[in-house]
Amino acid sequence: MDPVERLYLDAMMEDPAVPAHSLRPQLLSGARARRRPAAPTAAWAEPYAGRVAAMDALLASAAEDDWSRVIVEGWTLQELVAHLAAKDGLLAAAVGAPVLGPPIGAADSASRTDDLQAYERARSPEQTRRDWRAQADALCRHLAELPPATPTTLDGLEVVASDHILARSLETWIHTVDAAQMAEIRLPDPIAGHIHLQADLCARLLPLTMFLSGLDGTGRTAHVTLTGEGGGEWRVALGVGDTEPGEPDLRITADVVKFCFLLGGRGDPGEFPAELDGDLPLARDILHAAPALSGP
Repeated sequence: MDPVERLYLDAMMEDPAVPAHSLRPQLLSGARARRRPAAPTAAWAEPYAGRVAAMDALLASAAEDDWSRVIVEGWTLQELVAHLAAKDGLLAAAVGAPVLGPPIGAADSASRTDDLQAYERARSPEQTRRDWRAQADALCRHLAELPPATPTTLDGLEVVASDHILARSLETWIHTVDAAQMAEIRLPDPIAGHIHLQADLCARLLPLTMFLSGLDGTGRTAHVTLTGEGGGEWRVALGVGDTEPGEPDLRITADVVKFCFLLGGRGDPGEFPAELDGDLPLARDILHAAPALSGP
């Protein structure tokens, strides 16, 4: 299948067993007809632009009562979209892109989410969806002219802009799946190249997630093999100050999508399906620490 078709969610699929008299096929047909392609942006930001287009196509299929259903974190679908807009707006502010919606007060994700959710509750779901998409597109257009290595601080974490936008891509992907599960719609995964970039970010974050969990990986190395489309192999130095990985102390083999979602806070680390070898206690510590950076 052509990757662009996947990107624009033409491959959005229904569950094999569609209940009799279901309106889902008509809704999906309407979503495809109303879909908007991903906004033009830098090549390194395309995974984010693609997930925004996917979420927007999914939202086009939402019925009126879907918007008031609780999806995750106690949030309705409308509040979830406001949360995505809040974090996209904070990143936009950090890189000098236009910030839409009410002026930013407290510049942390939790406070901005609270403010924007309160603002959007007084508006229609379609207004919320429209302004979230406009914010995402404004960010994409700005990134087209931004060097990927630009130092960028969000929620107190300073990394390069390309890593922050990959984190936004992963969160948008995960929340799109959250919403799709509510609607009983099965979505295709992102294209392999986009999955690989997000998996690379997740592998590189392991030293930080360990540190935030109170674990010191200094001098230790993990060999991570992620299987499936977009997977690969990484040798990761587990100390936050380590510069070069050594010989692996342990090996972790897992499905690439499941691994990305574990870092994104989905799944039980204690039940995570992975093949472990070498220092098994350390391997288990890595998996338990993996969601440390995930938030609402």
